[in-house]
Amino acid sequence: MPQHPRHASASTPPPEPPPPFPAAPPEAARGLAPDALARLDAYGRELATGGVIRGLIGPREVPRLWDRHLLNCAALAELIKPGELVADIGTGAGLPGLVLALTRPDLRVILVEPLQRRCDFLAEMIKRFDLGKRVSIRRGKANAVPPCQADVVTSRAVAALDELAAWSLPHARVGGRLLALKGQRAAEELAAALPVLARWGADTDAGVEACGAAWLESPVLVVRATRRR
Repeated sequence: MPQHPRHASASTPPPEPPPPFPAAPPEAARGLAPDALARLDAYGRELATGGVIRGLIGPREVPRLWDRHLLNCAALAELIKPGELVADIGTGAGLPGLVLALTRPDLRVILVEPLQRRCDFLAEMIKRFDLGKRVSIRRGKANAVPPCQADVVTSRAVAALDELAAWSLPHARVGGRLLALKGQRAAEELAAALPVLARWGADTDAGVEACGAAWLESPVLVVRATRRR
């Protein structure tokens, strides 16, 4: 009986390690206090390692974590008053909610996130940075969890503004504010969302703010609106 040669089974190569987390750019030191920068650097390293391995961010995001993610979120703090309660809708791995908690020790933050694996990571970060007294997690979609009655409701890369406003404004107290990180289409999205904002009386003074203009190379555009009813 003829013998057939055995073919070596193709082995799956091990996954490539995430790219190295870069050093903080000079603009970070211009906009952040040294202790806040140190905490943000440590959190960035967690994202660049465990965050990539667990699929919370893509490996291609690691080289641009500072300019595209961490500093953009930190700049949002300019629009938040001391001691306010912040609800971050669809926080994912903690952007911007965890960044705000790390750079602003005066803030209380509620992280709203539906996916368990992300909530597990957030819980680890809360423990890692000893944030348990002022940061909490609510697992669920924004339209399914109880209203947060927050002073500020933040979001980033969650949905178009008209849909986002309908999810966010119920979590703001009357007089509370929506702050949505948006890109170059911020004004266009705001115009389209005005009918939705009007349901909460939030259309009257809604506008677009540029955050980080004094220290970021590219300021961050933020849509702001105040709930009036």
